[in-house]
Amino acid sequence: MSTTEQRVAVVTGAARGIGAATAVRLAAEGRAVAVIDLDEAACKDTVEKITAAGGKAIAVGADVSDEAQVQAAVARVAEELGAPTILVNNAGVLRDNLLFKMSVSDWDTVLSVHLRGSFLMTKAIQKHMVDAGWGRVVNLSSSSALGNRGQANYSAAKAGLQGFTKTLAIELGKFGITANAVAPGFIATEMTKATADRVGMGFEDFKKAAATQIPVQRVGEPEDIANAIAFFTGEAAGFVSGQVLYVAGGPLD
Repeated sequence: MSTTEQRVAVVTGAARGIGAATAVRLAAEGRAVAVIDLDEAACKDTVEKITAAGGKAIAVGADVSDEAQVQAAVARVAEELGAPTILVNNAGVLRDNLLFKMSVSDWDTVLSVHLRGSFLMTKAIQKHMVDAGWGRVVNLSSSSALGNRGQANYSAAKAGLQGFTKTLAIELGKFGITANAVAPGFIATEMTKATADRVGMGFEDFKKAAATQIPVQRVGEPEDIANAIAFFTGEAAGFVSGQVLYVAGGPLD
């Protein structure tokens, strides 16, 4: 078994969408994958898809914003799969609203899951990476980090993750650990469907309208993001760190 095949990856928010596609892709790369989501039962489909293809995966239920749950989840992964050295911080939620309508709870929930969750997961797993002298952290940012109407909370969280990523790269580089961020544009997921619902459009019409504004003339799929994440988590990406890659079908400011 090669070194690549022995790596253990943790993907949060992996029950569906980008997280599920990433877990499946990393398993195809030879990783053993811990599929983490708030509801462990919801991870079943992702795990079954991986194992049916001959891969190794386990489902783990955890609220990434809860320190005790994060520590318990990481300990379980280490016990059942081995020490994790790849982390994809993908877990996220939406609580979209215009600023004057946005509640404190809407703000706190989004910042807690995206930022606090990524902090807690990275802090818990970096110990294993340091011990191994090798690690990969990929944080999911978004094109919304550049600003997006009705998403003051989400935009702030995703911009914060970019600063978090660059700081991780500076602090952890000497231990053989890289940290990068992938910032998706429009990706067809349940989260973007929720946005369509919020603005009162059918999802197909919403996607068609979005595609007209994208140079490649289509919206993204979860696999498009998983491809970028697979690169950042690979053996060949050891000299790429502190970067933010916008995967949006065209250039963004």
